[in-house]
Amino acid sequence: MGDVRSLRCRECGAEYSAGALYACEFCFGPLECVYDYGHIADRVDRAAIERGPKTLWRYGALLPVGDVPSRSLGTGYTPLVRAERLGAELGLPKLWIKDDTRNPTNSFKDRVTAVALAKAVELGFGTIACASTGNLANAVAAHAAKAGLRSFVFVPASIEDAKITSTAVYGGSVVTVDGNYDAVNRLCAEVAGTRPWAFVNVNLRPYYAEGSKTLAFETVEQLGWRAPDHCVVPVGSGSLLTKIDKGLKELHKVWLLEEEPHTRISGAQAAGCAPVSTAWAEHAERIKPVKPDTIAKSIAIGDPADGVYAIDVVNDTGGAFGTVTDEEILDAMKLLARTEGIFAETAGGVTIATLCQLAAAGTIRPDETVVAYVTGHGLKTLDAVHSEVETLKTTPRLEDFDAMLDAAGFVDADARAGLEPVLPFASSPSRFSEEDA
Repeated sequence: MGDVRSLRCRECGAEYSAGALYACEFCFGPLECVYDYGHIADRVDRAAIERGPKTLWRYGALLPVGDVPSRSLGTGYTPLVRAERLGAELGLPKLWIKDDTRNPTNSFKDRVTAVALAKAVELGFGTIACASTGNLANAVAAHAAKAGLRSFVFVPASIEDAKITSTAVYGGSVVTVDGNYDAVNRLCAEVAGTRPWAFVNVNLRPYYAEGSKTLAFETVEQLGWRAPDHCVVPVGSGSLLTKIDKGLKELHKVWLLEEEPHTRISGAQAAGCAPVSTAWAEHAERIKPVKPDTIAKSIAIGDPADGVYAIDVVNDTGGAFGTVTDEEILDAMKLLARTEGIFAETAGGVTIATLCQLAAAGTIRPDETVVAYVTGHGLKTLDAVHSEVETLKTTPRLEDFDAMLDAAGFVDADARAGLEPVLPFASSPSRFSEEDA
């Protein structure tokens, strides 16, 4: 399994032993896992990975834990879907959707939680906790329940009821906080300093963030061990985008990718909470925190911890940022569902709306192999889209059903093609009697 050599400050380069530490003692910069890539390259190859479990643990050599957990929900190895119909509408013939709605609690947060929880057990913690906008709360509560650990999750009181309910059902402690995510995060940082709990995205953040790399690992393997030309990634804190970039580069460092990847990475933000994309567009030296106001609550982080690093990745790889309105988000959710049968939450709508925006602008080219990351299921954000869908209404009478179709202007293409109705009986329906019922 993993070969974590140390934790290194991303600002000043100071190194620390791999314990429960997340900020540099000298400059307070964030810490990141450092690996012995030479050792990993000597003992991992494509064949070994392909023989591994159909979960993220097939990439265990590149993750910061010692052993595969004995109790697991089976996170990862989600489908990479060829999006032919969506691609045809956008003029992108080589478009793929990485469908992370298929994870155990229906979002990519299962990945980061699985890795962080395994590290917490390794370090001897008994209580798992987090600050969350909803999806991470679901994942932490579920994974803790499977592992037999106690959980405390802290969420803004304003998040979707469905996310609170689907967290509380696992039996852990759900704490709703009167404030936005940034206020919740500040409270959790204080609690982490007073209680011996494993806050997955606070004192275990260096390990937690590494779980996101597995999206890059899976994408490359599922493309036949080729890196995509362009990725579109939703941005909340900015961590996911930076770790996808790190994951692609690590595959080359251990020779699982023979050629150095030149993947362009673009970020997606909602206009109601776009501090990173705004700073990028304005070429600002720092990111100005904002007060979130968007339906995309799972990525509504007004003071993003990894925002500056996400901008660096986008600039270094030749990508771009997109900023989309709530109306565009809803339209994109319906577009993805209508064309590919994938129901994404609002954050997924941000990704697809940005994909549309960047394709229309020519930033994403038709000749590129493009992967768009859909990170959560639409059932988590039903309230946002409920008023956007329509239904047809009728009585149980056939003539009323026909009249309803006529009123709606329905044209029966099958009937026009000469197809005949298929009766449920060998002869006339009149043979069906009340006695049969």
